[in-house]
Amino acid sequence: MLIIPAIDIKNKRCVRLTQGRMDSETLYSDDPVDVARRWEAAGAEIIHLVDLDGALEGSARNFGVIRDIIGAINVPVQIGGGIRDVKTAGAYIEISRVKRIIIGTVAYENPELLKELVRLYPGRVAVGIDAKGGKVAIKGWETVTGLKAVTLAKRLEGEGIACIIFTDISRDGTLSGPNVRETKEIAASVKIPVIASGGISSIKDIESYKGTGIQGIIVGKALYAGNVDLGEAISAASD
Repeated sequence: MLIIPAIDIKNKRCVRLTQGRMDSETLYSDDPVDVARRWEAAGAEIIHLVDLDGALEGSARNFGVIRDIIGAINVPVQIGGGIRDVKTAGAYIEISRVKRIIIGTVAYENPELLKELVRLYPGRVAVGIDAKGGKVAIKGWETVTGLKAVTLAKRLEGEGIACIIFTDISRDGTLSGPNVRETKEIAASVKIPVIASGGISSIKDIESYKGTGIQGIIVGKALYAGNVDLGEAISAASD
């Protein structure tokens, strides 16, 4: 399994939220570029970047900061948050070392646009399925729909997306442990590679995903709080 450190950006700073609530941020650094360099030095093979302002507002609010981060490191990145049109998607794809973009709200609201993005950028479009109580949440996690996460995952089968990134919002940023059961259910329901996110608090949590068939794990708050060392996590996931 691949261990992917997360950098969430709000107002140009590196923060972490609790359960996706925009009013629950914890500031970890005023310099996201420095944070990215730290994760690269610790052995990260890819870094997960999220524009939190963009996710809420529906546009690339921290594009400049993200571009600076990418220019300062040599490992690839995946980017999500506010990518809801071809222009924004293309602007990110054109930046060197962007491995893939992550589509969330669009996958639910505008499947035709998702098809278009996959056609334009084959192998470089991932879908983020964010869920609360098993139901899909969109627009920066502010709106919870009536659609089950596993149902959306199944709808994506055959669409040509690179992977699904599944986040249990109720676990995200809480250090309370991941939702292995639901992640495993989604991974078993599709042939699309699945990356897990939300709730990691220890190396034991990372090891709990072994045998589930997932491709990787995104780790955020546990790294910033010092609960998990990135090098140790990478070793644990590869054993």
